[in-house]
Amino acid sequence: MLEAINECLHAEMARDDRVVVLGEDVARTGGVFRATDGLFEKFGENRIFDMPLAEGAIAGASVGLAIAGLVPVAEMQFLGFAYQAMHQIAGQVARLRYRTQSRFDPAITIRAPFGGGVRTPELHSDSLEGQLANVAGLKIVVPATAADAKGLLASSIRDPDPVVFLEPLRGYRGIRGEVPDGEHLVPLGSARTARPGTDAVVIAWSHQVELACRASDRLSEEGLSIRVLDLRSLVPLDLAAIAEAVDSCGRVVVTEES
Repeated sequence: MLEAINECLHAEMARDDRVVVLGEDVARTGGVFRATDGLFEKFGENRIFDMPLAEGAIAGASVGLAIAGLVPVAEMQFLGFAYQAMHQIAGQVARLRYRTQSRFDPAITIRAPFGGGVRTPELHSDSLEGQLANVAGLKIVVPATAADAKGLLASSIRDPDPVVFLEPLRGYRGIRGEVPDGEHLVPLGSARTARPGTDAVVIAWSHQVELACRASDRLSEEGLSIRVLDLRSLVPLDLAAIAEAVDSCGRVVVTEES
């Protein structure tokens, strides 16, 4: 998955010279997980730059960049650190379109890894998607496959509204799969069926989809048919896909980390 994210960032910066990347250690170091590896060498210091250890400044600077007509892609090193930027994310990023009556397009993407299971210290594995989904004006995207990481990130960067793009820590190197070459876009708000089934449906997102698929495969050996619905995004939410899955299966399990 990590390579798919890096490939998408390279492609989007090459496609649109308004796209800029900012965050802690994203430039010369290439990011703590190397998600931005090679961007500094290819695009230079005017399009990818390191920020101070201040998440509020990262989010706030993104607002200014968007007002100036650029398309900022900001990285929060870990989603738990976003607590230090909530006043900017909820009070500025999410409200920019409303506050300016659409005078400015808040085309801001905030990337952040999250989730447990990797033995991280405090604040490094927090899952805040539930809180963020309740902030009016934000879109929340949660890919579960490498292909979707590329396609959903590209769609997020091109979206005219602010998107929080959450990347599963366990999936960076643990989730592998075929990724389409060239341009690849996955529309926001379009759920996918990760496993077919008729006895029950498990609704999940991000790395929980991977765990749900493993459970579905194991239960199939016992004669149970368990469907897995990958939401892909929490905002917008594919209510039609959820309703169809519930109506078809009759039994529902929702699994999440937060």
